[in-house]
Amino acid sequence: MRDARIDRRRLLAGFAAMPLLAAAPARATFTSARLTVTVRGAGPDVVLVHGLNSSRAVWNGLVAALPGVRWHLVQIAGFGGLAAGANANGAVLGPVTAEIARYCAEAGLRRPAVIGHSMGGIIALMLGLRFPAVSGRLMVVDILPAPARGFGLDPSMRELFDGLQAAFGGQRGMAALMGLFGGDTASDSRVSATALRELAETDLGPAITRLAAPLTVVYAEPPPDIADPRRVVSGYRAAYPRATLVGVAGAGHMIMLDEPVRFANITKTFLSG
Repeated sequence: MRDARIDRRRLLAGFAAMPLLAAAPARATFTSARLTVTVRGAGPDVVLVHGLNSSRAVWNGLVAALPGVRWHLVQIAGFGGLAAGANANGAVLGPVTAEIARYCAEAGLRRPAVIGHSMGGIIALMLGLRFPAVSGRLMVVDILPAPARGFGLDPSMRELFDGLQAAFGGQRGMAALMGLFGGDTASDSRVSATALRELAETDLGPAITRLAAPLTVVYAEPPPDIADPRRVVSGYRAAYPRATLVGVAGAGHMIMLDEPVRFANITKTFLSG
């Protein structure tokens, strides 16, 4: 039987999920209709941003493995069982990025490291590009700056998303489809559909060279029967010409869950750099 981790990557390129971690907001003074933040630990500040149809629970293993860090775990409204709030209407990625920047300012964080997985990686890049005075070093996990290109598609192909949405019964059907491949069915279908459309149309590639923050990119190395590893590496090198690239063999899209020890070691190196 084929490894389930490989199947996740093949079928969805990983928009998988974990249940929502029940916890109180980080500070009573920070309120947002787009996200909540939970703080755990003490030490240098690190902001963690989960992916599409996911939750902050995906970081539990990392947080437990690396003491001596003050983790700021973002939970985006509409995912992981958190009510959609303001994310139910209009754009998601840009406004969420702005709210994370506001949180960092109100919490008094001084250029914290930011780690984002998949969609969270795009948000981390947007934070570094649009709010360069807010974030410190960045780590992006298994996502290209133009996510559609990871499927060999052009980001301008709006009709691709529209066709999928129609084929699977609209937003509700799309959310159910994601659930079949490991997506979090507790997520709001409206937010999922909007965020997926935005990801399909995003291309941060031309702006990457303007990124001032040090950047580390962690990516899953597929076995040869899934994709040519050399092409994957060359694709990431072309997309992130100035970044530190770290491949993780044997992992699927959810690297932090598939290879938790390796991922914790990579993160430790990233934070000590």
